[in-house]
Amino acid sequence: MVIEMASNNTTVSLTEADQDFAAVARVADEQGHVVISDQDGPKYAVANLDTSPLIDLSDDEKINIVAARILKRFRPAFMELAK
Repeated sequence: MVIEMASNNTTVSLTEADQDFAAVARVADEQGHVVISDQDGPKYAVANLDTSPLIDLSDDEKINIVAARILKRFRPAFMELAK
């Protein structure tokens, strides 16, 4: 896989990301983020939420995101328990 790194912008093609996403994740761990491009140019970003300056969340904000996901996923069970 060829991952281009230029001026803090690490990019990989969508095809390459599809073939070896683990490599993309490793680069995101090392660089903070990876931009995935399709034929029209940059399309997606994979960011390490712990280290990427692109996504600067406090620990409380991270907890709120996870809590919201859990509540949404298990809402029926929580509603039943609330009875």
